[in-house]
Amino acid sequence: MHNEERSKVGILQARIPILRERLRDCTLCPRECRVDRLGGQAGFCGLGAGAVLARALPHFGEEPPVSGTAGAGTLFLTSCNLRCPFCQNYRISHERMGEAIDREALAGRMLELALKGCHNIELVTPTPQLPAVLEALLAACEWGLNLPLVYNCGGYEKPDVIGLLEGIVDVWLPDFKYGSETDALACSAPADYTEYALGSIGEMIRQVGERLQTAGGIARRGVIIRHLVLPGRVGNSLDAVRLIEERLSKKVPLSLMSQYTPIAAVAGDPLLGRRVTREEYEAVVDFALDLGFENLFIQEVDEQNLAPDFDKAEPFRWE
Repeated sequence: MHNEERSKVGILQARIPILRERLRDCTLCPRECRVDRLGGQAGFCGLGAGAVLARALPHFGEEPPVSGTAGAGTLFLTSCNLRCPFCQNYRISHERMGEAIDREALAGRMLELALKGCHNIELVTPTPQLPAVLEALLAACEWGLNLPLVYNCGGYEKPDVIGLLEGIVDVWLPDFKYGSETDALACSAPADYTEYALGSIGEMIRQVGERLQTAGGIARRGVIIRHLVLPGRVGNSLDAVRLIEERLSKKVPLSLMSQYTPIAAVAGDPLLGRRVTREEYEAVVDFALDLGFENLFIQEVDEQNLAPDFDKAEPFRWE
């Protein structure tokens, strides 16, 4: 075991009991449900104290430094503390698709992804089940896992919980979804989303810096902030980008996503029921460029259906 691996193991051993104890009066996320999840109660996320996994697979659809050529080793973890009505992972976030998995089995999934050549282990929406997932990560590290850990989350996080992950997470991949309380409420998010996102992403940047560190084009350490441009809500995107520039950093890589795909749950919505137009998306990209963002990830705007189907063996394979 290398010194870096020993360090991460030691940090995990110290932090897991602290995070697990927070389940007794749950304060893992800003919702602060304060239910006893160790005692079998469930809060907003609907989860107990154990891990629930929806899918584990090499994922090629993330930003190039995350997916690389061999894919991110992605674990789609069940539930979410936001549940946006338009979520592309609706089956997982809303319907809580997934199966309970014990520590050794989840660690085994991580090692299987490593053996497939994946560049990292990517945790998707891990916060609601963080202690159990980290227990599995600890086991995997003790068994030889030596890959960067990517933390993919919706941005609605508590800075102090993010602080407990210093030295554990290598690459942060948070969303910054909403630029104001009004925008958040309009999209069924908590009114305090924006402030918590700013605080938690600020803590991520403090830990790993503004610049994305890569080796062979693959992310090793840093932050990539994601923002999904929503149809009919260019103002929200402009507000979000402006806040990132003013209160976080324009040196941090910013991923502006055009991939919004209407799902059945919002098919009848006058705005969310359609795709983003090229003009809407380009207005946001141009604004970010005008503000001086140094590292942008951008996408094409097309009509391809990019919503995954988690009932299929290959959910991200579109015919």
